[in-house]
Amino acid sequence: MIFESIHHIAIICHNREEALDFYVKKLGFAIISDYKRVEKNDEKIDLEKQNLRLELFIKPNAPERLSYPIGEGTGLRHLAFKVSNIEEIVEELKAKEIMVEKIRRDDFTGEKMTFFFDPDGLPLELHE
Repeated sequence: MIFESIHHIAIICHNREEALDFYVKKLGFAIISDYKRVEKNDEKIDLEKQNLRLELFIKPNAPERLSYPIGEGTGLRHLAFKVSNIEEIVEELKAKEIMVEKIRRDDFTGEKMTFFFDPDGLPLELHE
């Protein structure tokens, strides 16, 4: 079995406007498709930036994420973006009023990394 790459990452969001403001306006993803799924009582929005595709599922009644870092549940722990200049990206995020944790070094690789969060609390990592 050969996996060539990750095709997409699916993220459940509560609020359409907040999700699009965050992922499209602030992080720069482009909407490539947008569907209302009446039979499932949700919406599916496909986003893309460079070679990364996200599927946002807008489900206003989805259960809340467990708190971070205490009480992590199974499933996606976080989504990490590789960047070449973490300080520059952190400043861009802060300019868009996105709170970012202090830059620190990965315990195993020694590389610079930090976290920020989407409107539903999904941890997003920057890793240099």
